[in-house]
Amino acid sequence: MPGSDFDIPSGGGSPLLRTASFHTGFSMDRPIENIWGIILAAGSGSRLADAAGGTRKQYIEYKSTPLFWHSARTFSRVARVKGLVFVFPPDDAAVMEKRLKQYFKSENLGLKWLVAPGGERRQDSVRNGLDALPADCDAVLVHDAARPFASARIFADLIDELDRGARGVIPAVPVTDTVKRVDGTAVKETLDRNELIAVQTPQAFETALLRQAHERAEAEGWEVTDDASMVERLAEVTTVPGEAANSKITVPEDLERLERARTTVPCMGWGYDVHRFGGENDRPLVLGGVPVPGGPAIVAHSDGDVLLHALADAVLGTFGGGDIGRHFPDSDPKFKNADSAILLRETLAMAEQAGVRIVHADLTVIAQVPRLAPHADQIARNVRRLLGLEPHQVNFKATTEEKLGFTGEKKGIKAVAAVTGLREM
Repeated sequence: MPGSDFDIPSGGGSPLLRTASFHTGFSMDRPIENIWGIILAAGSGSRLADAAGGTRKQYIEYKSTPLFWHSARTFSRVARVKGLVFVFPPDDAAVMEKRLKQYFKSENLGLKWLVAPGGERRQDSVRNGLDALPADCDAVLVHDAARPFASARIFADLIDELDRGARGVIPAVPVTDTVKRVDGTAVKETLDRNELIAVQTPQAFETALLRQAHERAEAEGWEVTDDASMVERLAEVTTVPGEAANSKITVPEDLERLERARTTVPCMGWGYDVHRFGGENDRPLVLGGVPVPGGPAIVAHSDGDVLLHALADAVLGTFGGGDIGRHFPDSDPKFKNADSAILLRETLAMAEQAGVRIVHADLTVIAQVPRLAPHADQIARNVRRLLGLEPHQVNFKATTEEKLGFTGEKKGIKAVAAVTGLREM
């Protein structure tokens, strides 16, 4: 069932070329360009039904939003992800497609999206999601809607591993309890927990490989609890660090996590950036990840997005993280031509690691030229997508300095950003 397209630039950087892989089987010999996510929201949630008043767990609201939408927001903060397939129970699919249209209308995540019906088993739901993916999808991240706390860092790390040649990647955390193998109630063996990990989602795979694994599972009657269990029979699966916070809402006691109040402290950051105008051989004007046709060219080491640079500095200010010059110096060749959306993503990951949740941004661009009013709505939408915020949480405006100063003389452009955050204590 088709969803909506979008006309907002993705903000993604140029993907790394796939190098020769040491893994068994074939490996992709072209860049990973089309990455999609599958959000599994097709479970019955029977263990939680009574505690949640009969509501399936994927529809339980956390901070006034159903759990599956929290996962969609996180996907939207990963610049390389192009689209999502939402997998709902078959009897809910048509209704949920209409609801999703409303969600994307009020909060455009900047992603293409589709809806697929779930199956009897989890693996059936994944296969239906795979069938809905576009034919040219290179890689896919499969995520359970019941894990609403996964951070964008995990998603980005998984994609980075695919870039390095991995064919299947999963997030894992150490096992801290002693684990025993039993037969009924009789203990048969104590396992070495140093050789064990607990596995989470999202899990990332080459799309063709995951399809092949599901075809084999169907043909040979495999029963598995996650996709890696299939893929590891065909190719090597590697791990990246998971997060203890990325827990799954499964039993009634888990609902307490959604309801538990945390002590938060407000924090604020302020950012300022300037770029001068150049000539026809310099960089085309981009603001908030949105190209501005006909605007003056920009002199810059990176892509010269003055608005995202100011915003990134403001994000760093919420937790005392310094400035983007410290983290991404223009003296470093690896940041030449850098996509500012990627730099912003990195600062957001730093803020998240510091326990800061961004809740508001107020942005101003100061320039005599070009006229920015025709682009204001698109810039605001794209910045909201990059920050994972709702319309009322991002304010964008543009102004001139009445022909005074370097901006008034049309020599350059500047931007200021004020960002408000909440830091969990």
